[in-house]
Amino acid sequence: MKQGDLVVRKSYGGDILFRIAALSGRLAILRGTDYRLLADSQVEDLHSVRNPDELGGTRQVRIRANESLRRMKEERAQLRPHGGQAQPLGYAPRRDPYFELPGKVLHLDGDQNYLKKSMAVYEQLGIPANGAHCHESQMPQVLMQLLPRVKPDIVVVTGHDGVLKQKNDTQSLSSYKNSFNFVRSVQVAREYEKHRDSLVVIAGACQSHFEAILTAGANFASSPGRIMIHALDPVYVAVRAAFTPFRDTINIADVIAHTISGIQGVGGVETMGKYRIGLPNPKNIVDKKTETLI
Repeated sequence: MKQGDLVVRKSYGGDILFRIAALSGRLAILRGTDYRLLADSQVEDLHSVRNPDELGGTRQVRIRANESLRRMKEERAQLRPHGGQAQPLGYAPRRDPYFELPGKVLHLDGDQNYLKKSMAVYEQLGIPANGAHCHESQMPQVLMQLLPRVKPDIVVVTGHDGVLKQKNDTQSLSSYKNSFNFVRSVQVAREYEKHRDSLVVIAGACQSHFEAILTAGANFASSPGRIMIHALDPVYVAVRAAFTPFRDTINIADVIAHTISGIQGVGGVETMGKYRIGLPNPKNIVDKKTETLI
């Protein structure tokens, strides 16, 4: 086996698909391909996977992920500025007098592949977003540099995490692989902007210390039930924050219900949205000038 191979763990019944991130002797460092889980395993316990779609669990997870993305697109289509009111799905006026300002996202990710997927979703939905790939331990420092430059409305800090095998105290940050890094990152974000409604912070990964991350100042965090969360769950929360009108509170229960991992995977506190509309639509002004010239 080599770095980059797709594998499952025999001792866990092949429940999760991983990619080998690094090898140290007979020990392999693993990163989940669908879940934001960081694990390690003896090479002898690994089984190579050539066709991920043959794994029933992987198929089901990806079906749910596609369903989540479909919902995000539908909700995006439903929110069309027209007199400040949302319109039915499919509403698309030829020349809308309003323009949209969704919340701006800064997304830090410990997994380069997940970052690419996340940025693709933001682009598809028309959300202005900046992304950065860095190791979880570097995120606090990277945030210090990027926050004043990007000036986001929403910050996503995610990657990989997990409860250490030899640790039984789930209330201690030392029992987690990266929860301390997420907590410190949230603290840096709150040093930059202390008000939860001015800067929406979404942080955590699989099995992360939910209470510690939330106490540090996050609006939304994982994982209340110390379970695995899907790669797109933080993105889904960010999308809802970006497209919830600034006068409205983000519907926490609805957001959680529509994530892939559900209430055991994601939680949060009352937070105002970041979506605004403006007038007039610059495109219409340009079109009218063109018409006059013609």
